[in-house]
Amino acid sequence: MPTLNLQHLNKHYGKKHALKDFSFTFQNGVYGLLGPNGAGKSTLMNLITDNLKPDKDGGQVLWDGAPIQKLGKHYRARLGFMPQQQELYANMTAQDFLDYLCALKGIPKKSAKEEIQRALEQVELSGDAKGKIGGFSGGMKQRLLIAQSLLGDPDLIVMDEPTAGLDPKQRVIIRNLTDKLGQNKIILISTHIISDIETIADQILLIREGELLTHGTVPELVERVEQGEKTLENLYMQYYGGDANAVG
Repeated sequence: MPTLNLQHLNKHYGKKHALKDFSFTFQNGVYGLLGPNGAGKSTLMNLITDNLKPDKDGGQVLWDGAPIQKLGKHYRARLGFMPQQQELYANMTAQDFLDYLCALKGIPKKSAKEEIQRALEQVELSGDAKGKIGGFSGGMKQRLLIAQSLLGDPDLIVMDEPTAGLDPKQRVIIRNLTDKLGQNKIILISTHIISDIETIADQILLIREGELLTHGTVPELVERVEQGEKTLENLYMQYYGGDANAVG
């Protein structure tokens, strides 16, 4: 079973201490990252995906005990990342886009066709494989971004707001898919839709000002609610105040 181990991660942007001595170990399962805007979730995800480096002597990210910087392309081959921004090529078809991503990921051509078909089926876009991305709805683009994160059957998938822009039916599709994938992969999800994550997360991490406040299963966490109904939304408000659905 693969293990992702974060050891005392620190990251500064100038004088701003964006991530503070962050440590956690992930194994197979679905993990939700919750916290307001500026909490450090995006910094954390970018360190895990090796898009950012920690501070000098600012800790390290280990994959099965080895630093990801040393593993390089071997680590990236086991990683799937779904960014929040929909920066897609409008004139490409969905199939061409995924074929392009297969090439970037080093997936052999003989395997790419099967990989693309499998990924599109998982997000229910098989019938739109030859459609131009420019004509896709926001929800279809979101599902295509999820599809590209599944190419190569990665062991670690990091998703930034995967259900943003999806209608209720599409959200259920993605929620069920994520739940199934988490049985033999590490899935990290940053989301502002608490109801989506509380039904499938094996653990939830609450982050504030770059620090890990607490973590646990949903039943464990909601027992900490001091006032009102024991829900994850009320726990969020207890820790952060404000609107529980305004999570960044």
